[in-house]
Amino acid sequence: MEQTKVAKPETLNDLIKVLHQIFSSDTVNVEEVQNLMESYESKPQEWKAYAKFDKFRYTRNLVDEGNGKFNLIILCWGEGHGSSIHDHTDSHCFMKLLQGQLKETLFEWPDNKINGGMTKKSERILHQNQCAYINDSIGLHRVENVSHTEPAVSLHLYSPQFDHCNTFDQSTGHRNTVKMTFWSKYGEKIPVETTVSQENN
Repeated sequence: MEQTKVAKPETLNDLIKVLHQIFSSDTVNVEEVQNLMESYESKPQEWKAYAKFDKFRYTRNLVDEGNGKFNLIILCWGEGHGSSIHDHTDSHCFMKLLQGQLKETLFEWPDNKINGGMTKKSERILHQNQCAYINDSIGLHRVENVSHTEPAVSLHLYSPQFDHCNTFDQSTGHRNTVKMTFWSKYGEKIPVETTVSQENN
């Protein structure tokens, strides 16, 4: 498949426009999307309106619904905040660091025949402007801000969109289905009664 040469996005709005073009087709070129997201240089003045922090847990903040083909979300990680081990419901997941560092730990899918814990595949530290990719054929992951002094902000693209995922207990491999919620949409806080606390991303 021929890859279209895309100009480097200078702003977050440029990035969103080009993503809309790329996702107007039914096929996703993972390398193209990953390169595009990595080429956008993070500028806090462009995304800080969406970056809503909570002192108790990381937050998911909707930026764009991508014509129904994808969700673009900013996640804000306070010091020490992390996700549970989770899958991505047969979706593509791109994760770009806008600020700070995050640790990504990959796990194998649990083997139902044994009652043991989860098997760790690898771990790495992601730095500002890097973009990682995962889907369910690669495995499961957990994302953590391991810094005790610096918050982190990441930009996630999920295609297709999904509103539930499975989380996994590291010591048993037991899975639990959770509903995914937004802390804010388009920079506006969602009323508290609709944001049931769930660990997910």
